[in-house]
Amino acid sequence: MSDTFKLEIVNPEKSFLVKENVKEVVVPAFEGEMGILKDHISIISFLKPGVLKVLEGSSEEKKYYVEDGIIEFKNNCLSVLTSNIFDISKADKTKITEIINNTEKEARENDLDDQKRYLIEQKIEVLKSISSIN
Repeated sequence: MSDTFKLEIVNPEKSFLVKENVKEVVVPAFEGEMGILKDHISIISFLKPGVLKVLEGSSEEKKYYVEDGIIEFKNNCLSVLTSNIFDISKADKTKITEIINNTEKEARENDLDDQKRYLIEQKIEVLKSISSIN
């Protein structure tokens, strides 16, 4: 009996990733990191900026940066809709630095509400940690 499920990740430009045999996905949800396994209860949740981890059958873990969006798990299919995603292993450090600088400028705006400020700070923190790894 298989212990895998289907994963679909979509961003505004295209279908980013479709995998049929995923063992586990860890998503950066507003509630905290959430692990999804086969037969997880149906759920819809919001993403916050963070690292989405995908574990396939070979126990190889792939990591992706996601910015925001929603996830839905239903009938052993996880759908991730996100505004921005990239493979951390293929990330361009210059591009990440540019995103961090632009986001830090955005953080200095005075008219940010608490939620927007939290998301911006989260984005900066995650991108800096990714940048230090690469």
